[in-house]
Amino acid sequence: MVPKPDMLRSALGRVRGLGSAKEGTHHWWQQRLTAVALIPLSIWLIASIVSLSSSGYAGFASWFHNPIHATVMILFLLAVFHHAQLGLQVVIEDYVPNHAARTVCVVAAKFACIALAVSCVVSILVVAFKG
Repeated sequence: MVPKPDMLRSALGRVRGLGSAKEGTHHWWQQRLTAVALIPLSIWLIASIVSLSSSGYAGFASWFHNPIHATVMILFLLAVFHHAQLGLQVVIEDYVPNHAARTVCVVAAKFACIALAVSCVVSILVVAFKG
């Protein structure tokens, strides 16, 4: 058996020069920041749901007419969908072995999160501005 050139190199020699992609830290920070942002936003959402539990759609719609409530709800949804997209990307990158399939799945997850976030924001704005 003729040794391949890669077999003659040490483990350190095989990985030297590959380096990092320089995007893992940014991704990690984004995930942590969205998680921290979701703590007070989730507490606000739970308190709002509890306070609105006895009112019907009319009470809920009038609650959304307040621009602060609509804005905080939009911030909550944007943080949720961005955090979900980051988490899905990590799971896909870890468990989908085929590079092409991984790329398709990551792009599909990003587009799905964007589409869902936009539809939620539009729904909130429709309810908030409907007179």
